Parts: sequence; structure tokens; C-alpha cells
Amino acid sequence: MRNVAIIPARSGSKGLKDKNIKILNGKPLIAYTIEAAKESGIFDEIMVSTDSKIYAEIAKQYGAAVPFMRSAELADDTTSSWDVVRNVLKNYTELGKEFDTVTLLQPTSPLRTAKDIINGHCILNKKNANSVIAVCEMDHSPLWSGTLPEDKSMVDFINPEILNKPRQSLTKYYRINGAVYIIKTKYFLETESIYAENSFALIMDKDKSIDIDNDIDFILAEVLLNKYVKKF
Repeated sequence: MRNVAIIPARSGSKGLKDKNIKILNGKPLIAYTIEAAKESGIFDEIMVSTDSKIYAEIAKQYGAAVPFMRSAELADDTTSSWDVVRNVLKNYTELGKEFDTVTLLQPTSPLRTAKDIINGHCILNKKNANSVIAVCEMDHSPLWSGTLPEDKSMVDFINPEILNKPRQSLTKYYRINGAVYIIKTKYFLETESIYAENSFALIMDKDKSIDIDNDIDFILAEVLLNKYVKKF
């Protein structure tokens, strides 16, 4: 089975300028994802999809391939990661390369490890899944959330059935953390949703599920890396 890892890294970030190459604990942010992909030993190809020659050079320095540049049309705020994946697979096909699975690894998840990637592929193989998506437990149960009317009344804000229940007894809820998406290529190219038939979760620790979007996220990632570098 041939596997490709795609690391999307456009240069036009607005929330945190050039966040994908911003230095985190001595290395560009994108380096953590490239190194985790390499360490996993899963992939026949680890590629970075970018519109920036500077990003491309940094990616190559850390061992990723950049066989083609991303077009400007696929590098704006409205472009989805899945449009990028489809374009990458199309370009590889034109180069005569085909892959059985595609793994999307966002560079904004620097605490995701090689072990997480390996665990995801083990789930894919063990369950003969079409897709595996990384999730983590939510910090706060959505059962304690609600919408507010215009007058901000809290009447019926919380379901009366859970008002007197301890937090530990509530049903666990999970969120997609954006760190790992693994999909069989044929299924990806034919389906409208990777969350449909034969899709399974890869449960990751909350500590490793940070997704960097702003300065606070970046500072938190730095603290966690310093604290858990030996643990991870």
C-alpha cells in the first residue's frame, strides 16, 4: 500500500502572520509536522503544498518534498483543505504517481506525534476503514451550553434533567481536532463526505490537540512542548 502525507501550508495567514514558518522552540512550526510524518515510517511521500518559495525551501530543509507549487487560486481564505488535496492528487497522477491512502497533516498541530499517525493507520487497517479522523474530548460539555434570547434571559438555558448531575456523570463529547485525517484515496475521490460510510475516530489527548490560530495558541503550544517534550 502506497501512502502520501500532504501538509498544506499557504503563506497568507491573517490571524498570525506567516504562522506556518513562525519559530516555535527553535524550529519553524511546519518542521514539527514534517518530522512526525518522517518518524512514523508510514509514508512513501511526504509533501508540502504551498504557494511560497520561502516555505518550500524550509520544507525541503526538513525533509519534505515540494514537487509542484500551489496556484494562487488555491491559496486564498476560501479554499478548503480538501480542494488542495484533490489538486495534489491530480498533479501526482499527471506525474505518474498513485497512492492508496492520503493523510492530511495540518502544520498548525505541532504536538501531534508519529505515534498518533501510526495509531491512525492501525485503525484504518484493522477496521478496513474508509477514513480515520482525529478527535479529542471536549474541555466543556456542550450540555452546559445554549443560545441566548435578545433579552439575555437564562430561563431554560440548561436542560433541567442535567442541572443536578455531577460533571463526571455527563456523556463525553468529542471534537475534531484537525491533527490527522487519513482517507483511502479511491473513497476520497468518489465520496461527498469523509465522515460517511466506514469512518472511525482516532482519539488523541487534549494536550496534543492544540490547533494554532493566534498568539495565545502559539504561547500555549510553546509551554506544552517545554513541559511534555520527554513525555511525547
